[in-house]
Amino acid sequence: MPAMAAPLATVDRNGALVAVEPYAPNIVRITIALDRALADAPPGDGPQAEADSAGWQHRTDAGGDIFSSDAMNVLVRAQPWPGAPTQMQRYFAPSLPPVSIAFTRSDGATIAEMKGWERAPHVVSGERTFRIGASFAVQPDEHYYGLGQNQEGILDLKGRTIDCRHNYDAPAGETVCVPFMVTNKGYGIVWDNPSATIVSPGLNNNTRFQSEVGERVSFFVITGDTTDQLYAGYARLTGVTPLPPKAAFGLIQSKARYETQKELLDVANGYRRRGYPLDVMVLDWFYWTRMGQLDIDRNFFPDPKEMNDQLRAQGMRSIISVWPRFERESRYFDLLAAKGWLLHHEDGSPVDGLPIRSDRAGALLDSTNPKARDWFWERIKENLGSQGFDWYWLDETEPDLVPDGYHYSIGTGDRFHNLYPLLHTSGVAQGSARDRPNLRNLILSRAAYLGSQRTGSLFWSSDIQSTWEALRRQVPAGLGFTASGLAYWSSDTGGWQWPNGPKASRPLLLDPAGATAMGPNYPDYPELFTRWFAYNSFTPTLRIHGQRPGSAAIWEYGTAAEPILAKFLKLRYSLMPYLYSLGYGTYRTGAPFMRALFMDFPNDPHVATIGDQYMFGPAFLVAPVTEQGVTSRKVYLPTGADWYDYWTSKRYPGGLTIDAPAPIDQIPLFVRAGSIVPMGAPIPSTATRQQLETIRVYPGRSASFTLYDDDGTTNDYRTKGGRSTTLTWDDAAGRLTATGALPTGQNAAGLVQVIR
Repeated sequence: MPAMAAPLATVDRNGALVAVEPYAPNIVRITIALDRALADAPPGDGPQAEADSAGWQHRTDAGGDIFSSDAMNVLVRAQPWPGAPTQMQRYFAPSLPPVSIAFTRSDGATIAEMKGWERAPHVVSGERTFRIGASFAVQPDEHYYGLGQNQEGILDLKGRTIDCRHNYDAPAGETVCVPFMVTNKGYGIVWDNPSATIVSPGLNNNTRFQSEVGERVSFFVITGDTTDQLYAGYARLTGVTPLPPKAAFGLIQSKARYETQKELLDVANGYRRRGYPLDVMVLDWFYWTRMGQLDIDRNFFPDPKEMNDQLRAQGMRSIISVWPRFERESRYFDLLAAKGWLLHHEDGSPVDGLPIRSDRAGALLDSTNPKARDWFWERIKENLGSQGFDWYWLDETEPDLVPDGYHYSIGTGDRFHNLYPLLHTSGVAQGSARDRPNLRNLILSRAAYLGSQRTGSLFWSSDIQSTWEALRRQVPAGLGFTASGLAYWSSDTGGWQWPNGPKASRPLLLDPAGATAMGPNYPDYPELFTRWFAYNSFTPTLRIHGQRPGSAAIWEYGTAAEPILAKFLKLRYSLMPYLYSLGYGTYRTGAPFMRALFMDFPNDPHVATIGDQYMFGPAFLVAPVTEQGVTSRKVYLPTGADWYDYWTSKRYPGGLTIDAPAPIDQIPLFVRAGSIVPMGAPIPSTATRQQLETIRVYPGRSASFTLYDDDGTTNDYRTKGGRSTTLTWDDAAGRLTATGALPTGQNAAGLVQVIR
């Protein structure tokens, strides 16, 4: 439920009503409207915190109304009484009473400034409404990040125009709108409007938000001395990020699609037979008899319960894809249509199929209706969960049937264009929490909105091309997404579309002999897949998926590629103690652990626009190789630290751009001096308790790292907590200490490996 509105005060600026509503000392909501009921109404879906004005004060002087906490000041400037308009002003002056709001630190330093607002009448889907917006001042050297997923290949949003809407058909790859934007100037803006929104950060010395449907302006400003304080504010406002089950950090093996029960089990058995770790097998779409039957075709999956029992016996879990679309001939269509639980036309008749592309069959479940959400969860639980599937992949959550021009139960699809993925995944998350309270939830979701992190969703970049260009675009796309406050993002390793790239421009680095995952016209695909797999080994989740011949498993990319893929897969599992501890840290703080460099090096101006390398937790700097046929790449090592090459242990000073070696079996990977990296022993899956093999220390400064572990599957971490130990490195003394026994029960002293 959205937060209840509790403005500290609502002030009048010549008819424009401005509500100032604190949520914490560093979080304030501003609402501007011409009607008091709108000004004082609560925010929309997404934010769920309660307003909290503790520590805030309000006073008035000649300059206007001043709202103050120990973290920020908000000045709603006084406005002179408007005089009679001149002849020119009759044509060009705005009709709205002007509003200007300054946000400053407690010492008076500028944080942000809202310069003006807009509200222009128009008709959308038969509804008389307004296009609403606001503009903000730009600070010198200001840069902007976030707003969800954009695949145009650029991290910094400055000087661009972002169409913030869910759009599966965006030319560069699916866009996802999470209207939270952070800056390198100590603040972030949460834009509280779910309709399609145009954002132009820092364009022509102005930052502008303009939403297609609305009657008021509503936004939050979050301030902080560090970016992590901004993400803590976002989490406080919209919800914590749950700790995923430990299996989510291991390899998730998928394909579009495994056609039979035997095929799926053969893949799982193939991993075990070869000694490669694997945690999750995925059953993708068209296992059903009809779209919307919510059944499993027993001609091809004769005993899915037995299939899942076999996976569980080998230490694996399962995910099954569930779509919210219902063919007219499916068993539930008439029921849903009669109840009005489908996206519909103005006359109430269901919208059946897409007017674009070729997947034109089926009506969309109206997940804005809580009764429809409850019904959907019950059918999933009865029809699929009863067969032993652990978790659910909620596909086409944009939704795929574009809602513009149609109607949900709560209003027009235009007004709520971006809201669907939050409500649709929330229904399953809430049902799982109620009916499976001791099983940690996991959802694969293709889209997100404000607060989607609280549903336990893992996100990925949708049905992207299997090309080098697509791989290049993934790196800044993922960093922009995690900069939006949602930590768990990845991409389909190797791309989703059928492998059919342009001809290689350089000699191949991998012999494609033995590869069965592509046709003969794409001989560099094993090289692309290997580079992509190395990259995704250092993203929050690692999932193989896509349309391709064979099983898509790591042994199908050729005899030259297989040992390299196995090397990175085993490295991923050796880093599991580090990874899982990072996930727990995100649960506690809200901060992502796949981090664009601006987050950790705010005093280094060179990193502000770098989108092709990033930090993976506090230790690793990752620089993926995204060009075919190259064996080195330029890597910038930020100032403020020395850096170790992970592969050679060579030490470099910060502030340098180096030509990093990148043979096909390596990804340029550097470790920040002063890092503690716990490394685990080999395991077949996270269902096996993992002992620590070493605790690597990279000297150069004193540091600490909290090592965390638990049972990996239940929700006990929320209440009882798991087992944690703080490891501390004293650089001057050259000594590592621990606050107690390690979560594994081992003694830290005998595991320390100092890298020289």
